[in-house]
Amino acid sequence: MTKPTLLRALLLGTIATAPFTAAMAAEAPVADASAEQAIGEGSNILVTATKANEIAPVTASLQATQPQAIISRSFIEDSLPATADFNQIALISPSVSNFGNTNGPGLSESKAQLRGFQDGEYNITYDGVPFGDTNDPSHHSNTFFPSNTIETLVVDRGPGNASNLGIATFGGSINLFSRATREDASAEIKGSYGSWNTWLTRAVLQSGAIDRLGGTEVMLSAQHIESDGARSFSPFKSNNIFGKVMIPISPDVTLTLLGTYNENRFNQPDKDGATRSQIALYGKNFSLNNDPASQTYSGYNHTHKTTDFEIVKLEANIAPGSTFENRAYTYSYDNETLSGNDVTLFATATPTQIATANMVALDPAHPKTLTVGVPGYTKTNKYRVWGDIAKAKVQLTDFATLTGGLWIEWANTYRQQRDVNLVTMAPNYVEKALDLTKYPAGTVQPPANVKFDQNSRTNHYELFTELELRPLPGLTITPGFKHVDFERRIDAAYNQTTRFAQHISKNYQADLPFLTANYAVNDRLSIYGQFAKGFLAPSLSTLYVVYPQFSSAAPQKSTNYQTGFVYHGSHLSLDADVYYIDFRNKISTDPTAPASEGTVFINLGRVIYKGVEGQVTYAFDNGLAVFANASRNYAKTDNPGTADLQVANAPTWTAAGGVLFKNGPIRFSLIDKYTGPQSATGAANPSYRIAGYNSAILSASYEVGPARIGVQVNNLFNSTSLTNINAGKTAQFDQLFFQTGRSVTGDITLTF
Repeated sequence: MTKPTLLRALLLGTIATAPFTAAMAAEAPVADASAEQAIGEGSNILVTATKANEIAPVTASLQATQPQAIISRSFIEDSLPATADFNQIALISPSVSNFGNTNGPGLSESKAQLRGFQDGEYNITYDGVPFGDTNDPSHHSNTFFPSNTIETLVVDRGPGNASNLGIATFGGSINLFSRATREDASAEIKGSYGSWNTWLTRAVLQSGAIDRLGGTEVMLSAQHIESDGARSFSPFKSNNIFGKVMIPISPDVTLTLLGTYNENRFNQPDKDGATRSQIALYGKNFSLNNDPASQTYSGYNHTHKTTDFEIVKLEANIAPGSTFENRAYTYSYDNETLSGNDVTLFATATPTQIATANMVALDPAHPKTLTVGVPGYTKTNKYRVWGDIAKAKVQLTDFATLTGGLWIEWANTYRQQRDVNLVTMAPNYVEKALDLTKYPAGTVQPPANVKFDQNSRTNHYELFTELELRPLPGLTITPGFKHVDFERRIDAAYNQTTRFAQHISKNYQADLPFLTANYAVNDRLSIYGQFAKGFLAPSLSTLYVVYPQFSSAAPQKSTNYQTGFVYHGSHLSLDADVYYIDFRNKISTDPTAPASEGTVFINLGRVIYKGVEGQVTYAFDNGLAVFANASRNYAKTDNPGTADLQVANAPTWTAAGGVLFKNGPIRFSLIDKYTGPQSATGAANPSYRIAGYNSAILSASYEVGPARIGVQVNNLFNSTSLTNINAGKTAQFDQLFFQTGRSVTGDITLTF
């Protein structure tokens, strides 16, 4: 059976089993609603409806078994720009930092760090479905799920238990939950306009419960964004449509259909960032120019990205305390890019250097015969992912509940880069010829205009089980176990880096134990603890080697220990934790490998992550609340014979604070997030040390009848501090990134 056929079978099977499951549920007594929690999407969420939690920007669940931050839709609506991406939403949490968004909030991609773990070292899920790139589990923050598709965001700082899924159950998870359907019909239209000629339109429609369809609820949303962008010659356009249908098949069975489509068009170099000399000449917001003789010409640097994401989810209460859930899903990503070959050159280059850099080779028979042009390349990165997650939770006794399940997923990916003359789009034959004496016998010289042309696949499954034990009132102990099997396969006409035909596969396996505990001291206070093993499969790049048989890289693993407490008082919400994570098997190249073996990847290195985190909100009776959170984070290498170094892009501490006010028609908030000092490279070189910086957001709105009029000031104090450095081959080719300056947006929202 082909994979598209199998996907259709999973989707149709999910729908087809709905009547059968409904019949089972109809024969069973109605389950207690409180038993629904553990098999829901991602984290357990039980938040007491106190004044503090109603207004708090972040809080935690009393059922938490690991540190977490729950961020509600009201905070997204009331305190953030409408264009914000999910990393900016998560930024309010302790231990979360990010860089990027250099073109304005949500107008370019950003990368988040969690306790110093980088994007690709933690999971991101959407309605319980892990998603990410297929070469490594990194993410595109403004490409799949803009803020209009998110109801709630939960940051779990840890691997969770055995039923928490993802191929990077390593540093934690950022869990996105889709917009909810409502029982009451409504319509919302939003328009905003602000700095850099940025405007947004959005419509949200709720059908309410449709009696003729058994209470079916439908939610639809559409959004359009256009902006000139904060950076030079960097316009951005985006379209998103989102739909969700919730079908109550019976009182105990629900079928949910969800789909979203997103399109982004923008002008930006593929390898973005400004050099120090470019900044000196043109300022911190330099990106592109209007000179057709330059590789930084806006017309030569543009990207078109499209994505879609679909889920068919069946949920059922099949007996008292027992539930079944299945979700079949698919998603795709298509990135088509045209870019200058080297956008770091021209600020300080001499006329001779510029002329040399703009030479192209048009004759494949004589590639060293050069002529004037502008060198660049085309890039394609597209993939389709299919998967299915099935979970069953069965109450064995009054004090024991068993959860088990299976996750299967596979993906097909196509990636290519080809050199072109950007003026004519003719091939540019400038790639170096291979030294065939260092390659396997029979290797053929690749075309001199092809960087790579590669198909790859992943096949992946996880089996998991956990036993929830309640030996004493208020005490829940959950041991669990997960088996992971992950295969990567490359079928390349011209593999990346090696540039010759290769057919390679590697299989990685891991057995991961878990143990969590939560003790409810009373209905306001709980304490928790966790021991868990984390797993991260090697990236596809470990197969970009001439002799893969010499590489021994195994999955990277972490051992996590943490404990904390959560308190929900009538006016005070408070939680804090301490953690210790031992990260082993860090993948590195083998410096002792013989030259005849080429590049060899091995497991070498250890990193220790440890720290303390906390968050607090106090709410007054008049709708005013103050909040603060902070973390002290240690993330350093720990290898005998070498100095301990803070890992790259891992701030030593974070802090946030602010005030919020909600009373009648008035909404007001002033929040500020501070990101502590860090190193851009992980080295001791002070040139790559990044000082701490902060970003404040002021937001206010007032309701008049069906209209809500608002204003947001992002980066209130106009900080333009350095946030990241991409190290080049020498310091003059380093690319620097800064905070975008202050921006102001006004909006009007009409609700019917």
